[in-house]
Amino acid sequence: MAGILALALLLLHAILAGVYSAKLKLANECNYKIWPVLASGGGKTPLSAPALALQPGKSTTVSLPASSSGRLWGRTFCTYNSSIGRLSCSTGDCGSGLPECAWAGTLPPVTMVSFELNGDDRLDWYVVRASRGYNLGTLVVPQGSSGGACMAAGCVSDVDGGCESETGGACDSTCFPFSDSKHCCTVSYGQPDTCKPSPYSLYSKSRCPGTYGYVYGDGKNGTRGFPCASGDYTVTFCPRPVR
Repeated sequence: MAGILALALLLLHAILAGVYSAKLKLANECNYKIWPVLASGGGKTPLSAPALALQPGKSTTVSLPASSSGRLWGRTFCTYNSSIGRLSCSTGDCGSGLPECAWAGTLPPVTMVSFELNGDDRLDWYVVRASRGYNLGTLVVPQGSSGGACMAAGCVSDVDGGCESETGGACDSTCFPFSDSKHCCTVSYGQPDTCKPSPYSLYSKSRCPGTYGYVYGDGKNGTRGFPCASGDYTVTFCPRPVR
């Protein structure tokens, strides 16, 4: 009887583990309201997260299903028309006009978090990218992991102050203003051998070592980012520098 009970508990644990994998806390330390977006990645378990506005100093926690993948970013300086349910934002807008972005993309410049739970080597993988520009300081910090490197990733610096004038004075990647294959790493430039880091990506990397400013990533893990095992995660927008 005891053996059957133990087996049942193990099966229940396995079932629950397949439903829930990690908790994701979103914290807004900006001095203005932001609208976070949690969008599903390609394949695997789809994400279902309601659109929400985070007031300054507030946070919320969402549960992520096992083996899910997706992208996370913050929209800023948004205007919401409640009578028709339309939302438009100065940065991070997904172009749909709706509070929920679902599978939609986003308009640069935007600081983007990409993640995959229970991915290669049965590890979680996460990275903060500035390859499409930069609109918010964003920091990912693993919590309570059981293994892996589990490094904090992201940026707490004010990148805006040193952006190149050739990118329009804002922290756009060079792809956005020029829109050609050379700067966007497409067509004949669509591989690491022909598409090299731009002055913008080198600058953003120097200011924010914990981000990827280059579309093909960097370091030994390529574009995958940082590995971690069985952790929860806190994503902070406008994180305060550690003193």
